[in-house]
This record gives sequence, structure tokens and C-alpha cells, in this order.
Amino acid sequence: MSVGGILLRIVNEAIRFLQFGASAIILGVFSYFLAVLTDHDKPIARWVKAVEGISGAATFYTICGCVLTLCIGGVSFFAGIAFVLDICFIGGMIAIAIMTREGTQSCVGDVKTPLGDGPYDQKPIGYGDGGFGIGSGKHATYYPTLGFACRLEKTAFAVSIIGAFLFLVSIFFQVLLARHHKREKRIGPSPRNNYTYGSSGRFWRRNKAAPPATDAGDALPSHPTPSDVKAQDSYGYGNSAYGTRNY
Repeated sequence: MSVGGILLRIVNEAIRFLQFGASAIILGVFSYFLAVLTDHDKPIARWVKAVEGISGAATFYTICGCVLTLCIGGVSFFAGIAFVLDICFIGGMIAIAIMTREGTQSCVGDVKTPLGDGPYDQKPIGYGDGGFGIGSGKHATYYPTLGFACRLEKTAFAVSIIGAFLFLVSIFFQVLLARHHKREKRIGPSPRNNYTYGSSGRFWRRNKAAPPATDAGDALPSHPTPSDVKAQDSYGYGNSAYGTRNY
């Protein structure tokens, strides 16, 4: 593979890692929300489950993308699938940003969060009566203040905007990588690239015309002209298709 192809794969791989980080942060935040709500027997809004599902799918997709970019990055069929999925996850990240729009609020005063609404500094429920442990009224997950829950939602909102931008950028690099792969297949191995696929790396060089042959012994005989034929006939002999003719 040429230097350009290697650089394209490295950049695409870096973008996939950033996408994975953004998706994993949202997944982690809302997994915590779900754990707290479930453990404390609180109602769970449908949009919270939707954010969890979209971020989980994006995390799984980006993990696969990190692995497959190194192995089959640029192959037209898989690049086409990645192109479509990137568009889908742009929409998914925008949907998460819309559903977590309460994250744009200031986390002081009365706040609205996935864990409930109320004053930001209300006393946290914590682990329940008697703190963490085993017994009646005690839970395994810590129920924080609503101000802390608001800050977590704000983080998810900001990361979803970044994630949408990253998926948009990856579409551009998927197209570049697919075109580069197709160009390498078309060029194929040759003396110019040391019998490896792709260009030789010096794309500014133009093909030079082959130098004229200098060895006269290798040159083909020239075609006879009418004057040569006339000169032969003046001596009284010549060659015909039926043999040698003497006059």
C-alpha cells in the first residue's frame, strides 16, 4: 500500500476512536441513570431508554469500525455500508442532542433531569435509609443530587453534538479511502511501484517516452520506395512473387 493509503487509514482509525469515545460517554451516563432509576424503583421515561439504545448501537458500530478499518478499509462494498451507517448515526446523534436538550440549562435553581425535577441542591437520596449495605431500604446505586444529574446530562448533550460532527467527517474520509483503494486496484503491480499495488509515491513524475533504439542491428528493414524498384528494373532483373526474373 502507498503512503497516501496508510495515512488515510490512520486518520480514519483516529476518527473511529473519537466516535467510540463520544458514544461510550453517552452510553455510560445513561446506563448510570437507568441503574439508579431501576434500583430505586423510579419511573423511566421512554426517551431515556431511546438514548441508551442509540448510544449503545453507536458504541458497538464504532468498535467494529476500529477493527475493520485496519483490515478491509476502502473495499467498495464495506465502504458503502459504512457510508450509509455513518449517515444513520449522524441522525442518531442529532436525536440524542434533541432528547437531552435540557442539558443546555444552567444547573442551578430548579432543574429538569432524567432522575427527576426539583431544586439542584436538594439532599441526595444516596443509597437509601441507613446508607450502603444489606438490609431494608438500602440500594446498590447512589442517587445523586439533581444538580449532579443535570451536569451529567449537559455532558451527554455536548458530546452528542461532537459525535454528529465526527460521523459527518468520517463520511468524507470513507469516500477518499474507497477511491484510493479503487485506484490502487486499477494500477496494479508494475516496475514503477516495485511490483506492489499502488503508485510509486512520486505522483508528480510523468511517463517519459521510450528512447529510440540505438542498435542498428535490431532495427527492422525499411520499406522499398518506388525509386528503389525502378533502380532494380534498370539493371535488367528483379524479384517477383513467382521467383527471380532475368532479362
